[in-house]
Amino acid sequence: MEKDRLLAFSDGVVAIIITIMVLELKVPHGPNLEDLAGVLPTFLSYVLSFVYVAIYWNNHHHLLYTVNRVDGLILWANTHLLFWLSLVPFATAWMGENHFAKLPTAVYGVALLMPAIAYPLLQKAILRREGQGSTLATALGRDIKGKISPVLYVTAIALSFVSPLVAGIIYVSVAVMWLIPDRRIERALAE
Repeated sequence: MEKDRLLAFSDGVVAIIITIMVLELKVPHGPNLEDLAGVLPTFLSYVLSFVYVAIYWNNHHHLLYTVNRVDGLILWANTHLLFWLSLVPFATAWMGENHFAKLPTAVYGVALLMPAIAYPLLQKAILRREGQGSTLATALGRDIKGKISPVLYVTAIALSFVSPLVAGIIYVSVAVMWLIPDRRIERALAE
């Protein structure tokens, strides 16, 4: 199977995820600055989640450019990733509406952890299809960011019950770490 249908489907799902998140933003019920402050937690959680979904979309886009053909395992691994990403709007809304309370902040961490587990599984499915001499195998290398992110999420989930603020700082830090462009796949494709 060609990868174009998988790319188009995945792009559509990501667009829907972002749309659902933005629809959760509510307009303040008043014209004053303090009215805006009431929706600030929801807005901040939206911004963070938008950045995360954009990071996944960007990396997914690059990842699928290393694929020549798609098989059933890749389809299921991709669907697994999209499932977990589709839960990000729920966790985002719950955390924002509850002003970063302990349990919603921990659930948000789980919503970030699960795609961080699913993404390497998609990479492995692609490597199984494409082989160890493939562009992706060459590009991945040690993948330090990919290995440290789940550890940071688990740490933040545990800390959510002690200090949601510290957990939030960890979530933001992981996003910042991934905002720094990862040129491994681009370099491997250029070679």
